[in-house]
Amino acid sequence: MLQSMTGYGKSEVNTENLKISIEIKTLNSKSLDLFVRISPRYRNKELELRKIIGSQLVRGKIDFSIIIENLGAENNSRINANAVKNYISDLEELQIEGTQLDFLKMAIRMPEVFTNQEVEISEEEWKLVLECLNSSLEKVNDFRSEEGRALEAALKKYAKNILTSLDEIERYEQERIISVRQKLEKQLSELKIQFDEQRFHQELVYYIEKLDINEEKVRLKQHGEYFFKVIDNDEQAGKKLGFIAQEMGREINTIGSKANHSEIQKLVVLMKDELEKIKEQTNNVL
Repeated sequence: MLQSMTGYGKSEVNTENLKISIEIKTLNSKSLDLFVRISPRYRNKELELRKIIGSQLVRGKIDFSIIIENLGAENNSRINANAVKNYISDLEELQIEGTQLDFLKMAIRMPEVFTNQEVEISEEEWKLVLECLNSSLEKVNDFRSEEGRALEAALKKYAKNILTSLDEIERYEQERIISVRQKLEKQLSELKIQFDEQRFHQELVYYIEKLDINEEKVRLKQHGEYFFKVIDNDEQAGKKLGFIAQEMGREINTIGSKANHSEIQKLVVLMKDELEKIKEQTNNVL
C-alpha cells in the first residue's frame, strides 16, 4: 500500500497546570526536512523528539510544533530586579520628568526584564507528551495512507493506459514495414536508375532492422509490469517508482524516434502524456 507524503495530525493532552497541543503537517520532499517549533520547556528533549518523528515519518517536509497553554497555577516567569533597577537609574540620569512609579512602568516594558526559569519535567508529564506525539503521528500516517490509496489508483490507471497504447502499436507494425518499403521503392524509381534487386532487399532488411522497436516494446512492458509489482509490494516506493518511470520514458522516446508511422507517433504522444502524470504523482509518494 502506497503512502502519500502529504499528511496532517493534531492531538492534545492536559496536565494539572498545562494544556499541551502537538500539531504535525507534512508535504513532499526528496529527503527528511524537519522544522521544529518547540517550547523552551522541552528544548532539552528536541533531539529525542526529532528521532521519534524521523523514524515514523521517514521522508517529507515536516512542520512540527508543541504549543503550551498555562491553565493557571504555575507561572515560571520571574522579574529580573537588577535589570529593572538599571533601567530606572538610566531614566533618572536622562532627567526625564516623572515619578518613580512612572519610571517603573516604563522599565518593566524593557527587554530582558522578565525571564523564564527552567522547570524540570516530571516523568508523568513527559509520558503524556510522548503519548500525544504518538497520537499525532498516527493521525498523520492515517492521513498519508488515505491519500496513498488515491495515488495508487491514479498511478495504476496511468501505467495501464501506457501498456494499452503499447499493445495497440502491434496492429500498425506490418503496415509500418510495408510503408517503409514502398517509400524506398518510390524514391528509387523517381531517381530513374537501375539497381540490383538483391542488393536492394539486403539494404531494406538492414534499414528495417535499424527501425525495429521490438526490444523497446519488450523492455517497456517489463518496466510497466515491475511498476505494478512495486506499487503492490513496497511500502516506501516513491523513489523506486520514479526510477522506473525514467526507464519507461527512455523506451517510449526510442519508440517514437524509430516509429516512422503517424498512428504509432500518436500512441507515443499518449504514452508520454500518461508518463508525465506518473512523474508528477510519484513526487508525492513516500
